[in-house]
Amino acid sequence: MENSVFDFKIDLDWKLIRTISQIDRFDASWTTIERRESQSLKQLKSIATVRSVGASTRIEGSKMSDEEVNILLQELDITKLEDRDSQEVVGYFEAFDIISESFNEIPITENSLKNLHNILLKYSKKDGWHKGNYKQPSSAVEANYPDGTKQIVFQTTEAGFATEDAMRNLINWYENDSETHPLVKCSIFTYEFLSIHPFQDGNGRLSRLISTLLLLKKGYNWIKYVSFEHEIENRKPEYYKVLRSCQIQRPNENVSDWVNFFFDALKNIQEQLMQKLEQNGVEIQLSPKEKSIITFIGNNAGCKSGEIAKKLGIPSPTIKRLLPDLIEKNLIEKHGIGPGTNYSIK
Repeated sequence: MENSVFDFKIDLDWKLIRTISQIDRFDASWTTIERRESQSLKQLKSIATVRSVGASTRIEGSKMSDEEVNILLQELDITKLEDRDSQEVVGYFEAFDIISESFNEIPITENSLKNLHNILLKYSKKDGWHKGNYKQPSSAVEANYPDGTKQIVFQTTEAGFATEDAMRNLINWYENDSETHPLVKCSIFTYEFLSIHPFQDGNGRLSRLISTLLLLKKGYNWIKYVSFEHEIENRKPEYYKVLRSCQIQRPNENVSDWVNFFFDALKNIQEQLMQKLEQNGVEIQLSPKEKSIITFIGNNAGCKSGEIAKKLGIPSPTIKRLLPDLIEKNLIEKHGIGPGTNYSIK
């Protein structure tokens, strides 16, 4: 059954309804889970933050690994942010942290979004002329690939009055629509923001921050403990493909493919969160050495056994004996073979 929401058409079928129900059933039980798992969630939030910052900036072309992001944030010195990747990582972290800690105090207004954009690009020296302000020349959405190539995904709203009117229209709808399900509203706001592309740069990163902000404001607090951005990074070709398939229908397009993609991403990260909480239940039974190894790998993705042994002061034979057990318990992952073998959190 085709329905109209905002300026779009959406197929309200049983698949969509089932997915919404599944996400909301999880959310209904979250308060109890959060209270029971408070200690585990502190560690998960720290890991999720690093993964979110790393993934969202890599989607836009950064080459920093999660391990490099973690080291940068732990040893942060804003006077030494010389390269663009580092500048973008720290800006994203600060915007993400503000949203995570103060989402209730951030209204959905043009000024708030411009302020978040200003924070996002705070350390990006080349972006000083446009941060916090809507774009001047018109721009297109481009996909950045690891080999340095770019591909235009779709054209965006014209700069000037067209962008200003489009943003005002979107925010007015979001604030005044009391009939559309909150999850549908979050997904459509993100899609239309990307379509308008109101700023000269940083729109992709800001769209993912906005998704988190909207979900938190609607009470989906579990989003803080798992990385939505990492899920998008893992599905980057699909992400751009779905955006393009909806965009070519503008105006008044059917956005069902986008909404289903958005919801499927949320459903996947819910499942990932529950798996991690179950793993933490197993971790309670671990020895102190095993727990220290898990913590170190969580904070240093891509580390090797020799590095783990050296940093933790545990004999190398002991590390090599314990690592297979942790893999068997589905707590860590092994990557590569021989001298290149490294480990990350499952």
